[in-house]
Amino acid sequence: MPATKPKLWLSRKLSHNAEERARRDYDCILNPEDGTWTGDEIVAMSHEVDAILPCHSEIFSADVVAAMSDRVKIIANHSVGTDHCDLAALKQKGIVVTNTPDVLSDATAEIAMLLLLGAARRAAEGDALVRDGEWSSWSPSFMVGTQVTGKTAGIIGMGRVGQVMAERCRGFGMAVHYHNRTRLPEHLEMGATYHETIDSLLPVSQFLSLHCPATPDTTGIMNAERIAQLPEGAILVNTARGALVIEDDLLAAIDSGHIAAAGLDCFAVEPGGNPAFAAHKNIFMLPHIGSATRETRDAMGFRALDNIDAYFRGEEPGDRVA
Repeated sequence: MPATKPKLWLSRKLSHNAEERARRDYDCILNPEDGTWTGDEIVAMSHEVDAILPCHSEIFSADVVAAMSDRVKIIANHSVGTDHCDLAALKQKGIVVTNTPDVLSDATAEIAMLLLLGAARRAAEGDALVRDGEWSSWSPSFMVGTQVTGKTAGIIGMGRVGQVMAERCRGFGMAVHYHNRTRLPEHLEMGATYHETIDSLLPVSQFLSLHCPATPDTTGIMNAERIAQLPEGAILVNTARGALVIEDDLLAAIDSGHIAAAGLDCFAVEPGGNPAFAAHKNIFMLPHIGSATRETRDAMGFRALDNIDAYFRGEEPGDRVA
């Protein structure tokens, strides 16, 4: 480490343990009010600090990066996704960029399974009935949903989160099929069936769970044509990025009954989501909290700080993406 502590900006309020460690090792600028930042404010702050530990809410567009001070040496993201960063612009400017893989796989897969079960068993609708005091009767036809056990789960994106989700699905007796850019080794497939194309995966996916990053190739990947390839009554789960799904096309499939239900933790517009979804009781929604556990928030903060530590020791950060 340098003799003088590097100055570090923590753009959002992190876990107590992560902030304590940051304060111990760096001259920190914190954000106790947890406010968000404009591009101009990010540029202004870049003149004051040597390192930035941002979240997905801070947008490092090409214009922002071009205006940033050369003082900033590393951006250590508190996220796995880096679609809020123009990686090419940051690399050209000589700023190291890292992310936090591995540590949020379990938490995100838990939310994916919660959404899958909640959508299948009409959790949002049932909760509202009891909470609003409107549960007044019962019959064999009351609140009948879709059974999960024994069904086929299709997974798009068999990275760390996708692999944990596959494990959770197998725990419910589901057959797992997947599409990935490359086929997994047999010991990681654990009996899952590989599909070279999404188009061959979709027709067998009674439940489809999205776990791929948002890239130019995957943006809008679930459009009307693709949704139509799912079996009648399929259920769609998205804990990855809202940009993967054309929301109007999903709504049309929900309205037609082709899609029985959906479980969504991410949306095209965040925060806020899509107001049109609120009228559909068979869309079970959460406010992008896939990694929101105490354990994972500590681990994400520590992983980002590990990358910053490595950089200022003159080492290559382990999670460098640019």
